[in-house]
Amino acid sequence: MTNTANTMTGPGTDDTTTIAPGVDSEVGPLRSVLLHRPGGELTRLTPRNNDQLLFDSIPWVERAQQEHDAFAEVLASRGVEVLLLADVLGESLADPRAHAAGVHAAVDERRLGSELADALRSHLSGLGAGALRETLMRGMTFEELPASEGASLVRKMHHAHDFVVDPLPNLLFTRDSSAWIADRVAISSLAMPARSRETALLDLAYAYHPRFRGASRAYGAHSAPVEGGDVLLLAPGVLAVGVGERTTAAGAESLARSVFADGIAHTVLAVPIAQNRATMHLDTVCTMIGPDAVVMYPLARDSLVAYTMRPGDDVAADGARELRVDGPEPFLDAAATAMGIDRLRVIDTGLDPVTAEREQWDDGNNTLALAPGVVVGYERNTQTNARLEEAGIEVLAIAGSELGSGRGGPRCMSCPIARGPLPSAS
Repeated sequence: MTNTANTMTGPGTDDTTTIAPGVDSEVGPLRSVLLHRPGGELTRLTPRNNDQLLFDSIPWVERAQQEHDAFAEVLASRGVEVLLLADVLGESLADPRAHAAGVHAAVDERRLGSELADALRSHLSGLGAGALRETLMRGMTFEELPASEGASLVRKMHHAHDFVVDPLPNLLFTRDSSAWIADRVAISSLAMPARSRETALLDLAYAYHPRFRGASRAYGAHSAPVEGGDVLLLAPGVLAVGVGERTTAAGAESLARSVFADGIAHTVLAVPIAQNRATMHLDTVCTMIGPDAVVMYPLARDSLVAYTMRPGDDVAADGARELRVDGPEPFLDAAATAMGIDRLRVIDTGLDPVTAEREQWDDGNNTLALAPGVVVGYERNTQTNARLEEAGIEVLAIAGSELGSGRGGPRCMSCPIARGPLPSAS
């Protein structure tokens, strides 16, 4: 099996034409993207822990890697620079400050107790950057932690195969843990305990890797919960933020205030979505396929509403402008108004309610745009793909029988680092 991790363009190159980060839409030509090739962390999933680790089934790891390699190869074949999170993280951990931050993030003294926490901290501190990277992603069991002097009740009361450092199988979904808005990166505040440590890894990668060291932050990891799967860049300066299972209303408001203060957006739409597994993020029911077009779950088409946030006219004591909140009104109407267009063209997922529900569950709405009118989607969503193609959209279909076991499609698995500008309207 070909390991795409060894063939993709990496961030450590001395190439002077390195692409500058910057994303101001969902569909501008994709130039650079961050992916995570699934690895040893998926081998930690068992029927006993997969629910806790947010997977619906136990993936066949080798097949998942093959599917991911094919996904990365499709992007590269279209001229997209593919960066792999493992490479970015490993190169970041070569910095002693990042190494110390990674160790700190992995050691939960409240859960382990001081004796065992000290032993784990000492062990991790002695690892090289590559070994630490693998441990931070794959996790570590009590059996794998070398024995230390002194007794530990925590160790004695845990099974040898329990985790002293939890694995991070959801690293696969790089869209959730960070998102670029204009030339700034938003580090997500992830809501689910199984994913909380992902934030720390992305935080140190962006802070210490030479490629991103100068990047400013659009949002901080310790703010109210916001996940990248809920953030859609509808147009330059216009964001939609889903509010549901993973992103809170406080998070949407905090993100809006941040992007307004930075001058990188003028309108943010807060879009309530059902708080359940099938619709965990806004991008599970709606993604953009063109500057004025979306693919959308039909049952959400008429039910989605939006609250429109804009900077107000009044100035607060700290000098920031007060927030103005309007609505709710139908999402499609609010989005078109904010984008300055007459209407958003909608392509429904499936031709009937049963097909629509099946293909929505299988991430039919979760497409990744490589350019206006060109998207990557899972091949199994035959009805959705056919409707997209009938509408003039080029669909690059990929296998995802194993990749989708964590409930995520091509958009979920990709964090665009740089996109080109949208073509000017003729």
